[in-house]
Amino acid sequence: MTSRERIEAAYHHQEPDRTPIFEYVLLSPVAEQLLGRPFIEYLGGMDPWLKEAGERGFERALQQYARDKIDLAVLLGHDMLFVGPNPVPGEVYFYDPLEELGAHFELDSTGDPVERLLERNKKVEESMMGNLPEDCYLVYHFLRREMAGRDLDLPILAPAYFHGIWTDIDLMQAMVLEPEVAREHFAMATRRAYKVIDDYLKINIDQIGIGGDFAGNRLLISPESYRSFIVPEVRKCARKIREAGRYSVNATDGNLWPVIDDFLIGCEVDAYLEVDLSAGMDLKGLKERFGDRILFFGNMDPGRILSFSTPEEIRALTFEILDAGWGSGGHIFCTSNAITASVPLVNYLAMVNAYREKFSLTMLS
Repeated sequence: MTSRERIEAAYHHQEPDRTPIFEYVLLSPVAEQLLGRPFIEYLGGMDPWLKEAGERGFERALQQYARDKIDLAVLLGHDMLFVGPNPVPGEVYFYDPLEELGAHFELDSTGDPVERLLERNKKVEESMMGNLPEDCYLVYHFLRREMAGRDLDLPILAPAYFHGIWTDIDLMQAMVLEPEVAREHFAMATRRAYKVIDDYLKINIDQIGIGGDFAGNRLLISPESYRSFIVPEVRKCARKIREAGRYSVNATDGNLWPVIDDFLIGCEVDAYLEVDLSAGMDLKGLKERFGDRILFFGNMDPGRILSFSTPEEIRALTFEILDAGWGSGGHIFCTSNAITASVPLVNYLAMVNAYREKFSLTMLS
């Protein structure tokens, strides 16, 4: 099977020749150790990459980034890529509508949280509802050009995460105190997501990540609030993506068991990314309940397991995850979140080589 055939089989719940594999976000130093040269992943922080682009030139830096991403995928035998829109020098760039919003707008942090959210909604309406700069999608052009030169065809997953909660205390309080203000927030999030989804559709992105974080070891909001405020908006995005013949991927960390039916079936998505082993999300149980309808990405834990377990423990858990995900497609092996500096290279290679051992592939050294 080709990589694209393998990914398609996984989505259509057909048995592939092997479980597809990719990496969600692979940061340095592991990425640099694998490549043998410097690498800056802008999804790990925009500022270092923008500094690099300022020194080297924007397009030259972006071309090298695309080359590095493909080199890593080839080295590790990946079947697909996760890539976000590239930052553009001189632009205030967002696909996350909540992160550092207050800092950018310099909003007052005292007083009534509902008033603060009202003011923030107004600021978003005034300054963040336009189209993203066309140049922020250049990375996809460079990736495809790089793949064409190597006779590769790796499907791309790109993020449009606009409906998360994170640590947005004002939003959470407004959901209780003044629901209509919170609903306006999420309605604007959907409008913004639509713009990015439309852009992705124009450039033939195969898989689009939607949703956003709303849980840790327990939900950050009540199940009722999730069903009322977020599910209808995420479902709109999923339907838009499905109507275009692409795949929608709902993403969040955390323990989702209290709302798992809403998160998967209620949102009408095709897949679940960031299946969080450390928060109790059991891949075997998920496959038993939803394996005929939902594709699961994961669910190796990059924090507790890859950072602190032994290579032998990681090898055993990799086999366990692959066995849990096997059967009628529906599983793509990856970690549940970013590979950060806490992960030793030897541990990361233990996971990669366990996968390769499982499917009789050449081991990496």
